Amino acid sequence: MAKKKAYDSIARELQDKLPQKKLILGTERTLKGLKNSTIQKVVVSSNASAQVKEDIAYYAGIGKVEIAEIPQTNEELGIICKKPFSIAIVGILKE
Repeated sequence: MAKKKAYDSIARELQDKLPQKKLILGTERTLKGLKNSTIQKVVVSSNASAQVKEDIAYYAGIGKVEIAEIPQTNEELGIICKKPFSIAIVGILKE
């Protein structure tokens, strides 16, 4: 039950930030944002590749950025973000 509540809060946060243009979609752009210290949180889908997860964890660790891994696949993460394509990684920009 706690995981469902955590997922609901992450999904709600993503849907709230979407119209404000505070989301970075995709691995390459999120990694670039982590390197530039413009991201406050990273959301990772359950089926993101191991190499991508490793890279995200490395750069997030350097910048002390929170990582939230959700149980949904990249296709479901695309639906949450209201996009017609799969999304493995989403970065939430700093305010």
